[in-house]
Amino acid sequence: MSDDDLLTVPEVMARLKLGRSAVYDLIRCNRLGSIKIGRARRVPYGSYRAFVASRMEGTA
Repeated sequence: MSDDDLLTVPEVMARLKLGRSAVYDLIRCNRLGSIKIGRARRVPYGSYRAFVASRMEGTA
């Protein structure tokens, strides 16, 4: 998957094993980058990877 690929919110939910509200809270707090296309919300794969990497640094 390239950094330009876009993930849907349900895909992010499944990858992070979080609920819809938790993912939208991350987006709302600017901890997880996203874009809006019409009414749809998409998370660039690069933003998802950066979020996971930042969480890994926090636990190390």
